[in-house]
Amino acid sequence: MAIDYIIDYDCIPKQRLTTEGLLERLKGLERAADIIALHREAGDTTPPGELEFEFRRRTGDGHETLMVVKVRHLLDEAADLEPLEHHCTHCPANRAGRPFGCAGSIPYPIPAATETWLLNQLPGSEAPLVYLLLQKGIEDFEYDGQAVAPLRRDGVYFESPRPPARHLGDFLINASQVYEMLFTVGDIIPNHAAMVLLFFHAIDRDLQAHEIMALTPVPPEATRRFPFRLALKPNDAPDLAAMKAFFHALYIAWTLNVRLRVDA
Repeated sequence: MAIDYIIDYDCIPKQRLTTEGLLERLKGLERAADIIALHREAGDTTPPGELEFEFRRRTGDGHETLMVVKVRHLLDEAADLEPLEHHCTHCPANRAGRPFGCAGSIPYPIPAATETWLLNQLPGSEAPLVYLLLQKGIEDFEYDGQAVAPLRRDGVYFESPRPPARHLGDFLINASQVYEMLFTVGDIIPNHAAMVLLFFHAIDRDLQAHEIMALTPVPPEATRRFPFRLALKPNDAPDLAAMKAFFHALYIAWTLNVRLRVDA
């Protein structure tokens, strides 16, 4: 299980398969590879076409459904991808530099250390304008974290049953509110992306009010004027690297003035 996302940049693969169809095939191929690897590690030499597995899927209302999926079906659908891979070579949305590098995922459960890292990116008194925008956004959109609380009960979605928290001057914010802000709003459109990038210091936030207002629509030469700040480091844990990749995808989507499709 994972948070899946894709930069919704118009391209031939998405025109042929639709954005949803492309993402589903990529997820299916990854699941098939994982299942085959698990069986091989256990010494099971059953042909891939005969393997099947149970898969739990969370619906939009928070309920889970149990599905039995055949690996052969996933591989047959994923076969549509290979003829389209060459279109990704020079695509500006290809963040990862690989076929269909506009898509990515953040695996569950999210470690407490990654949640703490997210909290530590948020602004304090050193960025007063962005701090006030964050406080107003939390109040206006009523990010209280209550919708996320049930997901912490069984360790599937979060490592920690209690959300890490941080005092930000006049208020306390916890990691469930952060998750709510990032992953329960659906697709992230460019104007929301600009604010998220500021909140989590993915771009420079030492800006005046008029400069913040000018972030949407995306300004000319955005990548030169606002370079991405959350670069990977050699010692980053895989979970943190996956979170940074999400912010990089959000940054690329913002610079291209398109949505980041998110399926949590």
